[in-house]
Amino acid sequence: MRHDDYVTRTSKPAERFMRRDPVVHVAPDNRWNGPLGEVALSNFERDGYLWFEGFFSQERMAPFFEELEDMSHDQELLKQDGVIRDPKSGAIRSVFDMHRISSRFAELTRDPRILGMVRQLLGGDVYIHQSRINDKYGFQGAGFDWHSDFETWHAEDGMPRMRAISASIMLTDNNEFNGPLMLIPGSHHQFVPCQGATPDDNWKSSLKAQEAGVPSQKNLQDLVNRGGIQAPKGPAGSLLLFECNTLHASNSNMSPWPRSNLFFVYNSVDNALVQPYAADNPRPSFLANRDKPQALEMHDPYRDFRYAKSA
Repeated sequence: MRHDDYVTRTSKPAERFMRRDPVVHVAPDNRWNGPLGEVALSNFERDGYLWFEGFFSQERMAPFFEELEDMSHDQELLKQDGVIRDPKSGAIRSVFDMHRISSRFAELTRDPRILGMVRQLLGGDVYIHQSRINDKYGFQGAGFDWHSDFETWHAEDGMPRMRAISASIMLTDNNEFNGPLMLIPGSHHQFVPCQGATPDDNWKSSLKAQEAGVPSQKNLQDLVNRGGIQAPKGPAGSLLLFECNTLHASNSNMSPWPRSNLFFVYNSVDNALVQPYAADNPRPSFLANRDKPQALEMHDPYRDFRYAKSA
């Protein structure tokens, strides 16, 4: 049997424990080889996330939201497995593989400012593990339960180490009423094993309502009592970078205002997926890129692209 530093989906409750990977992976003598200074690096190590309000202009984001609207009327696209509907309303909840569907979105993954920070934090070249849009329409967008992305990616995709970062870009304003992402600062320092075996084809239900891979209420209460809860809020164009093991969730959208966020998951090329650690079969490629990692290269972020589905 292979060694597993992050055993989860156990038959009995298991104690949480300190992570066995660094938070900032760059070597100390190369720590400044990137755009982030000591304050930002220290904050990321402490909290597990960085928030950049108004990182992009709202004018820069407008074409992306318009493109998303076009996609919502693309009947062929809506039939694909990578389009997830809200369990109650039937409205679009998530669209996966955005970097393969849209050349405009693919180009955004290579934005030099984002890629420079991610490379610095992960200590080298990266590739896209997953990309998606999470949508919450006004009055109907369902929430997402508390979870660690790494726990899911480790258990169901075979991600070996905690060496990945999510970049969430706000395509619409995120406010206190429309279900912003909530995080538990400092929760990334501990791994929380989850109880219960992974059901067959769990992804088909978990993307609508997650049950497997949810931490116990006791662990959540302990971590919240220690670190609190933060919900970064800001205008369209704001950016959130968060570490793969940071516990996060979001409430339902009870407001009339939509909330659309774009997520790019950057994984180190040295952290390529293996067989899942707690599932019988890997999830589909639109959820977990199993191709041989190809390092992303920076491109001009202001180049104009038209909406075009990839071949």
